[in-house]
Amino acid sequence: MAKRGRPGTENEELPKAKFSKENLKKSLRLFTYLGQHKWKFVLGMIFLGGSAGIGLIFPVKSGEMLGFLAAPPKLVDVEKSELISIGLALLVILLVQAVFSFGRVYMFAQVTENVLKGLRNDTFKKLVQMPMEFFSKSQVAELSSRIATDVNVISEAFTINIAEFIRQVIVGVGGLIILVNTTGWDIAKWFLMIVPPLTAIAIIFSRRIRKFSKAFQEKIAESNIVVGEALTGISNVKTFTNEHYEISRYERITTSIRDFGLKYGILRGSFFAFVMIFVFGSVFFILWQMLYSLRIDKTLDPSEFGKFLMLSLFVAGSLGGLPEQIASIQRALGATDRVFELIDGNIEKIDLNFAKEKERGPKQGEIEFKHVEFYYPTRPDFPVLKDVSFKAEKGQTIALVGPSGSGKTTIAALVLRFYDPVNGKIIIDGKDSKDYSLTALRDHMALVPQDVILFAGTIRENILYGNPNASEIEVMEAAKKANALEFIESFPDKFETKVGERGVQLSGGQRQRIAIARAVLKNPSILILDEATSSLDSESEHLVQEALEKLMEGRTSIVIAHRLSTIRNADRIIVLEKGKVKETGTHTELITLEDGLYRSLNKLQFEMNA
Repeated sequence: MAKRGRPGTENEELPKAKFSKENLKKSLRLFTYLGQHKWKFVLGMIFLGGSAGIGLIFPVKSGEMLGFLAAPPKLVDVEKSELISIGLALLVILLVQAVFSFGRVYMFAQVTENVLKGLRNDTFKKLVQMPMEFFSKSQVAELSSRIATDVNVISEAFTINIAEFIRQVIVGVGGLIILVNTTGWDIAKWFLMIVPPLTAIAIIFSRRIRKFSKAFQEKIAESNIVVGEALTGISNVKTFTNEHYEISRYERITTSIRDFGLKYGILRGSFFAFVMIFVFGSVFFILWQMLYSLRIDKTLDPSEFGKFLMLSLFVAGSLGGLPEQIASIQRALGATDRVFELIDGNIEKIDLNFAKEKERGPKQGEIEFKHVEFYYPTRPDFPVLKDVSFKAEKGQTIALVGPSGSGKTTIAALVLRFYDPVNGKIIIDGKDSKDYSLTALRDHMALVPQDVILFAGTIRENILYGNPNASEIEVMEAAKKANALEFIESFPDKFETKVGERGVQLSGGQRQRIAIARAVLKNPSILILDEATSSLDSESEHLVQEALEKLMEGRTSIVIAHRLSTIRNADRIIVLEKGKVKETGTHTELITLEDGLYRSLNKLQFEMNA
């Protein structure tokens, strides 16, 4: 049973990359996207250094102000003058730091957005040009994550994490140096001896708690899955009288959650006890040492006391924040590696200049398979096509029939060159299909699949997908030939009607006719119909079949048939079984073959429909 992570933990779930020379070198490729914005990055770094450096002056000056609380009384005018001087200095520091901080954020935002624009464009550009072999091995959700989640992690690293890491290093290291120089070793040693080790222990503790928390949430997610499955399939639960089974299953998970929660409680309680005893105890111990030096030993003056107090807070905060920034940068390194892995992948040789391809494609549409053998790259030990040979003359309709898994859809994929044969050749218009550019080849082909997926736009936009440069009259004519104009005109918004995601707001028959209109507009010389009417009701099938017959006129058509009644008029029927051509001929010829596979399939369908 799949586990679902809790919302909002996408970044936590991303794997972290180690800080290695190779990973850092890969990540430096991001700077190639800077282009003319390099000067903005340099300026952003200057603003960053200035902001961090000025930030170190603030605790020193504010510490001087706190020192007045413990300082011996002075003349009112003197104290007033000193306080005004310190106050004005702090105000100037804050104003200058605000300017530097704004400059840093603004410049890094400029740099980041331009880098990410190029990165997103390159990633998507490469993604849509990947071969079908790549998509057969990859999950759509994972690929979408590379453009969304991974790029977002890189964005956060550029705009926040790297800058914060550098700032906290400057503040932490610089603050320690100032701390020692300002207050002397006798006081600073207690901070250096106690705070960094305690911070490290607290970080290790908090990481373990975070892992426990993540595992705890996953346990809860498991229980939610059980509830969701039981309630979604409640009819099955009740039909099979499995209420007791579902209750027992849920109780086992809730018992596991309770036991896990108790362990989680012990761990959290131990952490709070550690904080109370050691962290707070150390703070008060250092404070006690400072007050002792201030009041008893007289080795620390009030100004140093205030500076130490403020600097220690700033340094401790910076040291405590470093691990989180390092972890975020590691996640960004991993995300960068995954994005560039996609960008560097082997793509199809697509010519993105479509206009130049119009004159070099297969205009006649003659197709010949010569002893073609094929297996999918993911299953090299399972041959799908074995010595397949047949020929489709210009304008002929070739039907492919056979049991499920016989290789029908694979033949269509090979014609489109989603894959290339392992052995044998596919000749199109007297030329090896491999000798055409992919764009030239596919530009003269159209596919009407069984499961039509429309884009979440308007009907007009989906029809125009066949030819984005078509005129309004051509769109109307294509819809008319596809038997789609009538139902389109019946909608209030007509061609501007939104079809919804994947076309869910249209019926199956309507989606098919939109797909046919799209193919009409493309005006291909080779047409592939992949069981285009198999899932439709009788009325929709009639309208779609009529539209398909208009579309097939004058074009070489390869029809993958599920309902054999739709391909009786095909010029040739290729009967496949286990990847081999079992029989070939017209409907009349094949139906008369004694013990023929086609005859057997036809008889079986007739009996099922009787």
